[in-house]
Amino acid sequence: MNDRETEINEEPVDDGAAASDAEASSDSAVPSKVLQDFSQGFRQANRKVKTFPQSPGVYLMKDSAGVVIYVGKAKNLRSRASSYFLKAASEDARTADWIGDIADIDFVETESEVDALLMESRLIKDIQPRNNKELKDDKSFPYLMITTREEFPRVEVTREPPSKGVKLYGPFTSAGALRGAIQVMQRIFKFRTCSLDISESDERWQWFRPCLLASINQCTAPCNFRISKEDYRRDIKRLQTFLDGGKTKLLREMRGEMKTASKALDFERAAVLRDEINMIERLEERGELDTHAQPEVFYIDPQKGLAGLKKVLGLSETPRVIEGVDIAHLGGNETVASLVQFIDGLPFKPGYRRFRIQEVKGIDDFRSIYEVVSRRFRGLSDRQEAFPDVLLIDGGKGQLNAAMAAFRDQDIQPPTVISLAKRDEEIFRPGISEPLKLSKNAFALRLLQYVRDESHRFAQHYHHILRSKSSLER
Repeated sequence: MNDRETEINEEPVDDGAAASDAEASSDSAVPSKVLQDFSQGFRQANRKVKTFPQSPGVYLMKDSAGVVIYVGKAKNLRSRASSYFLKAASEDARTADWIGDIADIDFVETESEVDALLMESRLIKDIQPRNNKELKDDKSFPYLMITTREEFPRVEVTREPPSKGVKLYGPFTSAGALRGAIQVMQRIFKFRTCSLDISESDERWQWFRPCLLASINQCTAPCNFRISKEDYRRDIKRLQTFLDGGKTKLLREMRGEMKTASKALDFERAAVLRDEINMIERLEERGELDTHAQPEVFYIDPQKGLAGLKKVLGLSETPRVIEGVDIAHLGGNETVASLVQFIDGLPFKPGYRRFRIQEVKGIDDFRSIYEVVSRRFRGLSDRQEAFPDVLLIDGGKGQLNAAMAAFRDQDIQPPTVISLAKRDEEIFRPGISEPLKLSKNAFALRLLQYVRDESHRFAQHYHHILRSKSSLER
C-alpha cells in the first residue's frame, strides 16, 4: 500500500429482490396447493420466465386480456422476474393483491441497466399499468429534469417539477436508481448539476473556482467558462437524444463527428469523442444503480439538509460537497480510515477513498485522524484540486482538534471542519467550546448522520477485507 489514498473497490450489492432458478424451484416457491388456485396462464408464465435471459432489461406482466398490468426493470431478467412466482410475492402486501392476475409475461432485453431504467420509465409513462404504484412516504415519483431557459442548462432530480422552462423525463420508480444513473451519465456527457445562475455575458465567472466534479472530469465547468455555450448545449442535446432512447442514432452521429475531426487533424477532439463513444458502449460496466439509494430508516431531503447546514454553521454559501472521515481498528491491529464523499447531499461513490494507517502504532484515534487528514488534504493541495465545502469527522472535540492540528502543521487553510459525537449527536466546531445541539428531526442533523454512518460502514467494510486477507495469509 503506498502513501496515496486508494480507489473504492466494493463488491456489488444484490438488489434484494432477485431469486435464482434454484430458489424458484425450492421451498420458497409458491406451494403447489396455492399454485393450483392461480390460473393456467399464471402457471404458464411461471414456466416461461425460466427461459428469460440473465441480462438487463424490462419485463411486462399481462392479464388474461393481454393488458399490461405491471412493468419492471432488472439487471438480471430471469432472476428478477422469477421472484414474482415465489411464495414471498403471494404474501407481500405490495404484490399479493395482483400477482394472481398474471396470465402472461414478456421481456425486452437492453444493453445495460441504465438502458433498462430509462426504458422502464418510458413504458410506465406510455402504458400507465395499474399496478405500478411504488410511492414511498406518500411522495410523488421522481423525475429527471433538464432546464431549458438557462444559458447553460442543468440537470437534477425533482419530485415537484415546474410546469414551464424544463424538459422532464420520467416518472421513475426508484429515486436511488435514478441518481445512480445520473452519476453514470454525467461521466459521459459531463453536464452540471449545480444551481448556479451562470451567464456568458458576466465576466466574473471566468475567475470562479469550479467544484471537484471538474477536477475529476465529470463536469465541463461552464461556471469557469471552460466550455462555450454552444458546445455545452451540444452535450445537453446528446444527453436528451440518449434519454429519448436514441442511443444507436447518437453513436452514429458521434462516430461521424469523430471521423470529421480526424480528417481535419483535430486529434484532440477526435480523442474526446472516441472516449465518450467507448463509455456509452460500455454502460453495462458502470456499476450497480441501486447502491445509490438512501437508507429507508427515514427520508432525507438533501436540499433541506444542505440549507439547514448553511444556516446552523453560518456559512456564506450552501455547501455542495461534504466529506466524512472515520477510523476502524481491531485491538490496535490493521487500523484503517475511510473517506466518503457526498455531492448535493447524496453519496458520490467514485469519490470514496480508503487509507491504511501507516504511522500509528496501537490504538490512537487522534493520531490516526491526524494522519489521514494530513495525507488527504496535502494530496489535494499538491494537485491543486478543490477542497470539500465541509469536512465531517466522526467523534468529539478531541477528534476535531486532531484534524485541525493536521491542517495547522501542513500549513493548509482548512475548509469548514466539524465533528459529530455519536452519544448525544452533538456537533463540535473549532474554537467554540459548547457543542451545537440540533433537534433529532432536523434535516441538517439527519444529513450529517447519513454521512457519518456511511463513513463508518465504509471503514468497517475495508477493515473486514484486511482482516480476511490477513487470516488467509496466516
